[in-house]
Amino acid sequence: MNYFQELVNNRIITTAVLAWCCAQVLKTITHLIVNKKFVWERLLGDGGMPSAHSATVCGMAGATFFRCGPASPEFGIALIMAIIVMHDASGVRLETGKQAVLLNKMMESFVRLGDPAITAEERLKEFVGHTKLQVLMGALLGIIVSVLMNYSL
Repeated sequence: MNYFQELVNNRIITTAVLAWCCAQVLKTITHLIVNKKFVWERLLGDGGMPSAHSATVCGMAGATFFRCGPASPEFGIALIMAIIVMHDASGVRLETGKQAVLLNKMMESFVRLGDPAITAEERLKEFVGHTKLQVLMGALLGIIVSVLMNYSL
């Protein structure tokens, strides 16, 4: 078997990728329902409901649990990685997004004041973090995907 086939047949990787894809699609639909506007960037972008970060790492941890067992070092590593990623998504990254909103408003003020050194195109990315609820929903999605993948194939 070649390396590509081995990667495609790796249940842990495919579960994590499927959980990410599900989260991105749900995030796009959620954004459409809430804002009444379809935004292509939501399909690949960060931030939003549910957290694709959480879905991915929980899908990975769940698949590792089923493949390697709860006492395995692989599951321990996957679980700790999931905790770190979810904590970061709802902590540092959330605060970064809040700061980006504030800085973008300041930039708009400078542009309106006529500062020639600043352009409106230099906006910071605001969708970078997640609320605790978004992280929780992403985690549940990842766990559900891993359970379904384990018992379906």
